[in-house]
Amino acid sequence: MHGDDEREEGSRAQGHVPVMLDRILALLAPALSVPSDEDAIYVDATLGLAGHAAAVLAAHPRARLIGLDRDTTALERSRQRLEPYAGRFALAHAVYDELPRVLDELGVRRVHAVLFDLGVSSPQLDEAERGFAYSYDAPLDMRMDRTQRLTAEEVVNTYSVADLTRILRDYGEERFARRVAEAIVRERGRAPLTSTARLVDVVRGAIPAASRRTGGHPGKRTFQALRMEVNGELAALERAVPAALDVLALGGRIAVLSYHSLEDRIVKRALAARTTDTTPPDLPVPLPELQPRFRLLTRGAEQPSDEETETNPRAASARLRAAERIREERRPRGIGAMPLGEEPPSGRSGAGGIA
Repeated sequence: MHGDDEREEGSRAQGHVPVMLDRILALLAPALSVPSDEDAIYVDATLGLAGHAAAVLAAHPRARLIGLDRDTTALERSRQRLEPYAGRFALAHAVYDELPRVLDELGVRRVHAVLFDLGVSSPQLDEAERGFAYSYDAPLDMRMDRTQRLTAEEVVNTYSVADLTRILRDYGEERFARRVAEAIVRERGRAPLTSTARLVDVVRGAIPAASRRTGGHPGKRTFQALRMEVNGELAALERAVPAALDVLALGGRIAVLSYHSLEDRIVKRALAARTTDTTPPDLPVPLPELQPRFRLLTRGAEQPSDEETETNPRAASARLRAAERIREERRPRGIGAMPLGEEPPSGRSGAGGIA
């Protein structure tokens, strides 16, 4: 991940600091300032430690939060942090592409604002036993959801050279993907790879010395790639952003924080698809049904200020994109939801659930 070095250092030095908080509050505020007889429904699709969520609830007394996270530890900590807002939130153990299911279980048809803060979180980097950080020696785990089966240890010890090369190249943008993959397979032939320190040594030995002297820690691209493979992050994101756009009410807004080009590219494409007039160029007037349903709120990808990156190194690689729904695609169905905090309907499937 571009900026993984900064995010590791920033996590250890600063703890959990919400990235671009003031800008996100400003972008989402118009969508959350609903008429006094309505509640504003805010979805934090990557809840983490609820830094952004708590700030939104504090700034908007009528806002009600639906928070998703695949990490059960994060959900437990967030629940404690959000205690001052009891009755105004519902938390779900779910991956962000499961948003439609979570909303369906809560009886919610439309929401006013959605936030994605992507990538690995500060607490996950700080907990050495999770195996996300190449600067700690730990088991090769890297699961954001520790209830799932697939781990980084299974990936490095069972994937073929071809499959390892593919994920290192596609997810880690590793120039020496084939060399690293071959080195991993050779080393596991001596004994299974089970620790982050041993994997770092293998990767370091596979990358030419001249290349190791630039570009940050030699293991960062391999760790990024393994983490994305274990957690299926990019595939989930490709589903999640369109799903979030679909449930936004008229005037609703989405904001997405990404931390490297792979994530940002997916977000950019998803927003472009909804903000482009698709009327054929040879027609004299735009066709109403082909007019964009959304408008961009950011010019390209916004970056944090120099002041923020100085105080919060984790923000250094952040890129922010946002959009607003300006037209309905069909007859509005309004917003309807069971009171937050009540039990959802039965029949939940999969690993997720409302907590």
